[in-house]
Amino acid sequence: MSKPIHLLESFIFASRWIQAPLYLGLIVAQVIYCWLFMVELSHLVHGALTGHDFTEVQVMLVVLGLIDVVMIANLLVMVLVGGYETFVSRLDLEDHPDQPEWLSHVNAGVLKIKLSTAIIGISSIHLLKSFINASALTEHTLLWQVVIHVVFLFSALAMALVDKTMTQTLALQHQKHH
Repeated sequence: MSKPIHLLESFIFASRWIQAPLYLGLIVAQVIYCWLFMVELSHLVHGALTGHDFTEVQVMLVVLGLIDVVMIANLLVMVLVGGYETFVSRLDLEDHPDQPEWLSHVNAGVLKIKLSTAIIGISSIHLLKSFINASALTEHTLLWQVVIHVVFLFSALAMALVDKTMTQTLALQHQKHH
């Protein structure tokens, strides 16, 4: 291979590091979500300690909001760790006691499926909050939220089927070559 082509390929491969600041930005977003979680939790605790008369529905909506923040933070961790590992550089975590189990077999397909299931979980929380607070929303809004949730479900199913088909195809090709 000629030297200019080798330099070009090395440069193209090194360009993956351009993504590193994006992952740092997601860490900042995660800190902001943590802050929002603590603010919302402090409102709930302060209200309970000062004798605010919360209804069960109000508490449930706040708790679902907290769960939503946690699920989004989990999504951020998956994108941060899985994306960095898949697209930028390997993380040297083999002997780390806290290494996530899923990280040992992460690839772009697995990451897409994990992300889509996380999005479905987040969408489910939003939908549940809407159903609990349905009297404050229009039927049109509820209908569209359900439609969007169903689209997420079908999208995740389609991605899983495509990933399964690709995995089976690669396994068959591997068997034919051996």
